[in-house]
Amino acid sequence: MLEDLKPIISGLEERIYGMGIHFNIAQKEERIFTLDVQMSDPTFWDNPDKAREISQEATQLKNSVEGYKQLVSDIEDASVMLDMAIEEEDTSMEGEIKQFVNGIQEAVEKQEVLLLLGGEYDQNNAILTFHAGAGGTEAQDWCSMLIRMYLRWAEKTGFSVELMDEQPGDEAGIKSATFLIKGENAFGYLKSEKGVHRLVRISPFDAAARRHTSFAAVDVMPEIDDTVEINIDMKDVQVDTYRASGAGGQHINKTDSAVRMTHKPTGIVVQCQSQRSQMQNREQALRLLRAKLFELELEKQAELKEQIGGTYQAIEWGSQIRSYVFHPYNMVKDHRTSVETGNVQAVMDGNIDQFIEGYLKKEANLTV
Repeated sequence: MLEDLKPIISGLEERIYGMGIHFNIAQKEERIFTLDVQMSDPTFWDNPDKAREISQEATQLKNSVEGYKQLVSDIEDASVMLDMAIEEEDTSMEGEIKQFVNGIQEAVEKQEVLLLLGGEYDQNNAILTFHAGAGGTEAQDWCSMLIRMYLRWAEKTGFSVELMDEQPGDEAGIKSATFLIKGENAFGYLKSEKGVHRLVRISPFDAAARRHTSFAAVDVMPEIDDTVEINIDMKDVQVDTYRASGAGGQHINKTDSAVRMTHKPTGIVVQCQSQRSQMQNREQALRLLRAKLFELELEKQAELKEQIGGTYQAIEWGSQIRSYVFHPYNMVKDHRTSVETGNVQAVMDGNIDQFIEGYLKKEANLTV
């Protein structure tokens, strides 16, 4: 019935109106005007780094505001179409209006998430580091399963992935690995994933087929480009080279091309062995060190470390942000937001958007 669409459209109108207030669309428009004035100044590009920073902010704000205005226009059109169809008793329009409204509903959900990504570094690429917890092969296998989950998510989202470092497990799985996830708002999405992830299942490595609990930790940092000043005195950095480890084969590296860097003042250690040459691995390791030092500086400046993604917890019982249960029942539950699903396999195949969105909405004090 056409009348049944009225409350749906009314609900979307309220949601869109509330979005405009909550995300300060009017304030964003004022900021865009200010930035446009700055960008029209003839001397704007005299400072290229500052100009790029302002241009990026303007683009991000304009995308947010334009997306919101499109929703306002679409819901007004839907309301007019429905009123006309009801007035003319034209039931043939019902299917078309339903399809249009469904599209608006999907667009509202996407726009809500995009508007949540307003952090200073949310638009940056993300550096993901994985560490298997205690438990040997079972934990290392869980670490590799998590990595696959995030790589599948990145593929579905249209992001590219670059391996920076990987330490294979003793028998199976992965001890630790670092990846660079490249794409717009990669850090904004993935910052929600920082923490300890818990697996409960019947272990395929246990001959007695007992239930095991394993842990793996995910660390997430924004990739920092050269426009952000991070001073590293190479006199404070100990650089060690070693032979890259791997599964072997014709491409196994026979030279000491892997690079480990230790920043003496902070004790931060990074390593990279994914590239063929020592020079390339050195560049990758330096990028990773810059990101870690930047994260450390942000933590020092923040009153609460949670403001940039939370503190790094012990990889053990009671500290997990999310549980993945394969036995005795199927469920994935985020302990911060209470978002859960019984479709564990879909989650392991990279369908984690509901958890990311739940976290972002909770951080913005929206209903999850």
